[in-house]
This record gives sequence, C-alpha cells and structure tokens, in this order.
Amino acid sequence: MKVFTIGFTEKSAERFFTLLRGSGAKRLLDVRLNNKSQLAGFAKRDDLRFFVKELAGMDYVHEPLLAPTQELLDRYKKLKGDWGVYESGFVALMESRQIEHKVSRDLVADSCMLCSEHLPTNCHRRLVVEYLGRHWGPMEVVHLR
Repeated sequence: MKVFTIGFTEKSAERFFTLLRGSGAKRLLDVRLNNKSQLAGFAKRDDLRFFVKELAGMDYVHEPLLAPTQELLDRYKKLKGDWGVYESGFVALMESRQIEHKVSRDLVADSCMLCSEHLPTNCHRRLVVEYLGRHWGPMEVVHLR
C-alpha cells in the first residue's frame, strides 16, 4: 500500500497542486479537525473539493475519525504543549477509536493525507500512517514537501 502526505502551510497554491498532481494519488484524504477556517486560504474544505478535482483530477474525502480532538489540539497549539505529550495522547485516541478497524484500507491506499503542518515531523498525519502501518502491515509512505 502506498500513501502520500502533505501539509498546505508554507506552500503556494501552485506548489501544492503541482505536488498533488505529480504524486499519482487518487484522492486527497483530509485528516484535519478544522477544515473550514478562513485562515486555510485555498485549503478550505469546500474550495479544496473543487480545486483538487479540477487541478489534480483527484477526489476529496474528509475523515474526521483521523483528526485529533479539539481539546488535544488546543493543549498542544494554543497552550504550547509538549510534542511528546501530544503524540502519546493522539496515539491513545487512535487506539480508543480503533481506526484500524473503522477506516477502510481502500480509502487510505493511494491517498494523500492532508493536514496543515508544513512538515510531517510534528504533525498527526505522520502518526496516522505510522499507526496504521503497525496494524495493517508495511506501507510505502511519501511525504510531499
């Protein structure tokens, strides 16, 4: 199974859609909790659904089951929490949600997971693919930058 990930911050729309189009992914899998914010610019949910179809020939799917809770996100972002605490909390959340049983492999395969963070290092999209890889078996993961 091959999976891509991408963050939209620090990318122009041109760079973002060029990366998506060149990836070969079939769908953009939005794993953000907040995907309607005006701060998201070209990456707002309804605009993005249109743009990825028109500019990259991809489908758009929002999967909130793969997003953090608002409380977890606020503790890390707004209260400037520790990444290690966030990471362990998010992994525990995925375990309690049993995402490996509730999310379809077909949905994830050949998808590009979208979040806001520029790099995957401190982003939950990386944690999602690592978690699923531990449960489903090895995946080829390509982080688009």
